[in-house]
Amino acid sequence: MNTPQKYTRRLFLQNVFFALGSSLFIATSPAFSSRKTGLSISEETEDYPSYIKLYKSGELSRRVKKLKSIHENCHLCPRDCRVDRTKGQLGRCQASDRVKVSSAYPHFGEESPLVGKYGSGTIFFSNCGLRCVYCQNYTISIEGEGVEIADRRLAESMLSLQKMGCHNINLVTPTHYVPNIVSALKKAIPKGLRIPLVYNTGGYEKLDVLQLLDGIIDIYMPDCKYMDPKHASMYSDGAYNYPYYVRLAFKEMFRQVGDLVVERGLAKRGLIIRHLVLPNRIAGTEQFLKFVAENLSKTTYLNIMRQYRPEYKATEYPEIARQLKRKEYTEALQWAKKYGLTRLDR
Repeated sequence: MNTPQKYTRRLFLQNVFFALGSSLFIATSPAFSSRKTGLSISEETEDYPSYIKLYKSGELSRRVKKLKSIHENCHLCPRDCRVDRTKGQLGRCQASDRVKVSSAYPHFGEESPLVGKYGSGTIFFSNCGLRCVYCQNYTISIEGEGVEIADRRLAESMLSLQKMGCHNINLVTPTHYVPNIVSALKKAIPKGLRIPLVYNTGGYEKLDVLQLLDGIIDIYMPDCKYMDPKHASMYSDGAYNYPYYVRLAFKEMFRQVGDLVVERGLAKRGLIIRHLVLPNRIAGTEQFLKFVAENLSKTTYLNIMRQYRPEYKATEYPEIARQLKRKEYTEALQWAKKYGLTRLDR
């Protein structure tokens, strides 16, 4: 029997979201909002966020059409399932062609350049193509907890988060819903959306899909889970090719946005990489840090995370059936220093 969860603010907001959908968001007072809203495109004096330029040129509409067509033969992620999601067929991620959302709210537990004063506008998407055996959000990512909504409602949620003062729209596990997200973005822009998108992904991405996001995403925030195909296959449902694709993804993301640019304490554009250190060197931490130093930049913004705990089915796998030891995390920091990586989130 599972231990009852503490009824946190996040759980409260999530339950309200289930009940009311995006109507949970109400307009807040102008004093609370940190951004202008409701401006027409012609009133903008700067093409930021980057998606404004694509919207003005008509390119965003073309991207929506191309991405939506992928639903008919889905290859959004390296699972390459090739199912027709428009006819109800489901691939490994179990997602239909309608976007499914677990919750949306201002998050204050993310990296400090994302949080600022009013939080990161976090949208948790249901389902996931990786299906890790130690997933801490398995009720959302694997069991599919959430509600299906129209792209229009997703756009409304983005605008509501902006009205609440959030500094960005933080898209958590977005890969399998990229067509819906870009469609919602196109609907939200003429209604005043003007904060950057954060692509918060597990790193299991296809190069051609990332290229369709060029100029849409200003802040990429991928994980690096493994560097060894054997471990990727064992702990992420046979995803043996994860290390190959995550390397390609990092290079493409860095090509698009470069190192993280922070202005007045807030992330404006760039790459943030997260890496959860796993017990017994399962995550390949040294290899990951060496790759970043040699292929990206020694000033890459890194969050080397130590909060691993055995969740979901992790206790069935002896090598990861315990929490991380202090010396294992210290070792990871020493490796970062060894490879000249000093821009670490604290």
